[in-house]
Amino acid sequence: MSIALIITLAVLLLVFFWGMAVYNRIIVLKNEVKNAYGQIDVQLKRRYDLIPNLVETAKKYLSHERETLEAVIAARSRAHTASAQLQHAPADGKAIKDLNHAEAMLHGSLGRLLALRESYPELKADRTIAELNEELTSTENRVGFARQAYNDAILAYNIAAEQFPDVLLAKLFGFGGLPMLQATESAEERKAPKVQF
Repeated sequence: MSIALIITLAVLLLVFFWGMAVYNRIIVLKNEVKNAYGQIDVQLKRRYDLIPNLVETAKKYLSHERETLEAVIAARSRAHTASAQLQHAPADGKAIKDLNHAEAMLHGSLGRLLALRESYPELKADRTIAELNEELTSTENRVGFARQAYNDAILAYNIAAEQFPDVLLAKLFGFGGLPMLQATESAEERKAPKVQF
């Protein structure tokens, strides 16, 4: 066997093992993204289960605020559907964006419902509403932590899939960058508040 053939085989073997290592690392990171979404999904399901209880309890006090209650239920349904779609494909960019949009709508409608609580003393005094509100707040905190872990997993995946020379192999196998979950507050909420004395 000639030296050129041995060198060629050695180079091909090195390229093969490099490719296998890159591919396996990206697969591991993609599965970490799926696992991180699983943690979000657990908390979202918990929240979706709490919302109907909150609405049912609030109904007896807010019969004339039907529009707000219906908006919360509709937003919950859209968010639940978007979450289910993302659960089937946690690395799908469109599904991530759809969930982000649905969650923003749910966050807004829940905010309006909780703001109504402040306007109605009898609703504010209801122990069940207070407990549900506390559970919902706790769940929102858990969702926030799970979203952070998910975005961290997506960041690691995107870096691995986009850095050179790994990007060459990533594109070959269809591994592309994924969008991160974004904050759900509106541009109005991001403005600095004016404080006047």
